[in-house]
Amino acid sequence: MTVSYVIRASRPLGGPSVDIVISDGLIAAMGSSVDVPVGARVIDAQDCIALPGLVDLHTHLREPGREDAETVLSGSQAAAAGGYTAVFAMANTNPVADTAGTVEQVWRLGQQAGLVDVQPVGAVTMGLAGTQLAELGAMADSAANVRMFSDDGKCVHDAVLMRRALEYVKAFDGVIAQHAQEPRLTEDAQMNESALSGILGLRGWPAVAEEAIIARDVLLADHVGSRLHVCHVSTAGSVEIIRWAKSRGIDVTAEVTPHHLLLTEELVRSYDPIYKVNPPLRSERDVHALREALADGTIDVVATDHAPHPAEDKDCEWAEAAMGMVGLETAVGVVAEAMVSTGLLDWAGVAQRMSVTPAVIGRLDGQGRSLAVGEPANITLINTSRPYLVEPRALRSASRNTPFAGRSLPVSVWTTFYKGALTLDEGVLVGQAHNEGSAV
Repeated sequence: MTVSYVIRASRPLGGPSVDIVISDGLIAAMGSSVDVPVGARVIDAQDCIALPGLVDLHTHLREPGREDAETVLSGSQAAAAGGYTAVFAMANTNPVADTAGTVEQVWRLGQQAGLVDVQPVGAVTMGLAGTQLAELGAMADSAANVRMFSDDGKCVHDAVLMRRALEYVKAFDGVIAQHAQEPRLTEDAQMNESALSGILGLRGWPAVAEEAIIARDVLLADHVGSRLHVCHVSTAGSVEIIRWAKSRGIDVTAEVTPHHLLLTEELVRSYDPIYKVNPPLRSERDVHALREALADGTIDVVATDHAPHPAEDKDCEWAEAAMGMVGLETAVGVVAEAMVSTGLLDWAGVAQRMSVTPAVIGRLDGQGRSLAVGEPANITLINTSRPYLVEPRALRSASRNTPFAGRSLPVSVWTTFYKGALTLDEGVLVGQAHNEGSAV
């Protein structure tokens, strides 16, 4: 057996300090002051929390079709820098990932990059048009082994089609991930509907546009006995509907983005399109409700909704700007600020919501596993003594549209192991030259 690494004195899930030995892609040993085998590299992790590699259920990698914004390779680099060992790539590419051939193309590009597991998400409807079911069974049976389906970016607004999709995926234990947005209620909407939207003269995006779809869909999921996942929950009312559904035993899970845990609509006063996102930034009351729901388990996971855009799609008037924010490289720091620093979650809770549960929802074997002997060595080290100053020029994503530019987040991602191989080494991507200030 060839020993590769010894992680010295890390604290798994924030618990007692232990050493972790990695060999042949697996965790080979754990304990206090283990002997260093010949040839092993020792990594000093005395200031680090060890977590199972992070899993993002909601990432936009843009390839094929918008390689100017992101590629599978650049997105994988950003993911590794953010502590991720698996990402689910959304289907709104060009062409849309609505066939076995397209999802297999994305999956193979992820394998070629070799930095994270890239698990394609299949479209629910052909071309995201909302009129005809996509090749759900063929995508499930493909080499990509698709189990999550979403028209994210658009809502499956036809109730009959949504019911059929929920029924169809039951055959292979799939899940429909719904972008909850009633289109007729959000035509030309620009920001959260509130007193502030009236003051700023921007068309409002009402909370009920999200809540009405969630209410309908949890009832449909209950009726057909299928799995439903709700993307990027953003309102207090949505939280209450999901809480009610779970109390009834309905098989629904939900995600929240890091930016919805920290940022509010007040930032829109600047008219800076960096803050334009779908769903929009909401009120302070909504932010607190989302934090509480993530803490008590009503919301199951944190998912980034990493949405890269080139500069020309953001550096323009608010009404013309694209919606979305990059998030893979800042997610852990934002969650640490919003949830750990506030005492709402401990690091074990972070691991559950950013690794274990996402892997279960996405049916992704080999990810989200416990830090234990014999398990795959997908490991993230979080440095709690080194804050992360967000500098857009240092991001590994091909795009720079972060709302956290210039912000100091309380922790940094220090080291990432993917299947026992280093992908991030003390803040520097393996195989890439170190740029000053680039430590994540």
